[in-house]
Amino acid sequence: MPAILRPATLIPRERGGGARTIPLVSARIGSSKTLSGITEFDPGAAIALHIHNCEETVLVLEGEAVAEIDGTEHNLRASDTTWIPAGTPHRFRNPSNTARTRIYWTYASIDATRTVIATGVTTRIDEEHGVARG
Repeated sequence: MPAILRPATLIPRERGGGARTIPLVSARIGSSKTLSGITEFDPGAAIALHIHNCEETVLVLEGEAVAEIDGTEHNLRASDTTWIPAGTPHRFRNPSNTARTRIYWTYASIDATRTVIATGVTTRIDEEHGVARG
């Protein structure tokens, strides 16, 4: 069944360090191919350098972001979009001291995983966000 998702009514999942995620499309609503959601970053917040087992696209919805992709930093603003191939180290951070950043992300697989570079720990994205089909 099709779905209408309203992020303002969904409960964000805290990711630590001033980042939180609002899961959107997942197996829980019937998707068999993609995962998507919104991540919000408080001023100065960042997520750890990581890789995925599939492609990822990120669109900056609000504010500014710095995308570190394969060792190169890219300054982004609202509507800028990234495409990140599987296995490419990357992370996003909010360079502002005062404004939040919001990004919309989509993974090309319902079975997307994240491996944090510093620890080598791999987790399923849907499990991280509490939306694994269960």
